[in-house]
Amino acid sequence: MPLVDRKAPRFELEGSDGKHHRLEDYAGKRLLLFFYPKDNTSGCTREATSFRDLKPEFDKHNVIILGISKDSVSSHQKFSVNHELNMVLLSDPDATVMKAYKAYGEKTLYGKKVSGVIRSTVLIGPDGTLKKHWTKVARAEHHPAEVLAYIEEYCI
Repeated sequence: MPLVDRKAPRFELEGSDGKHHRLEDYAGKRLLLFFYPKDNTSGCTREATSFRDLKPEFDKHNVIILGISKDSVSSHQKFSVNHELNMVLLSDPDATVMKAYKAYGEKTLYGKKVSGVIRSTVLIGPDGTLKKHWTKVARAEHHPAEVLAYIEEYCI
């Protein structure tokens, strides 16, 4: 069930920039959180680099992009360097934040039911409410462009 029109769940996570990031740090700003399974895997790399390439367009709409996975800060730092990522990646090793945003749970992988990270994205408005929840991302490399199109149409 999407989280739209609810207050965004609070979080405090360590980022690839070595700082702690809290939801409150972004009050009054548009915040995009994209949840992904694993650094340096093909789908996650395509998604992250697509967000990287489109970041100047997101910036025009005053949208801050943060990626979140269970990977360590060290892994995030290597991933960022390897792919010249221009956004902060947050480490959620116990999936607490992912669970709060419904980005962790049961999913189907290769025809089997498993528990894990659900590739998804949320857009949080300046007032701290969830404006859009993409509950399932089918094509990781095209998803950032879909998100940008939504923002350009509805958030100007």
